[in-house]
Amino acid sequence: MDNWEGRALFSACKRCMYYVEKKPMKTDRTYTVVGRCRRRSPVVEIGYPVVYPTDFCGEFKLDENKV
Repeated sequence: MDNWEGRALFSACKRCMYYVEKKPMKTDRTYTVVGRCRRRSPVVEIGYPVVYPTDFCGEFKLDENKV
């Protein structure tokens, strides 16, 4: 039995208080939605990590405004 099964559905980046969505990028006639994770300070010359709204991590913190 996997205790983490289905966990990503609730704790996805799009529901996290550290997730900031960027303007959708157009790629081959489709739009890809990505965002930035602002959990930690930005890395020099790279900035904040790029994440998809469906990604998740162990440092998830629910944003009550996105529920």
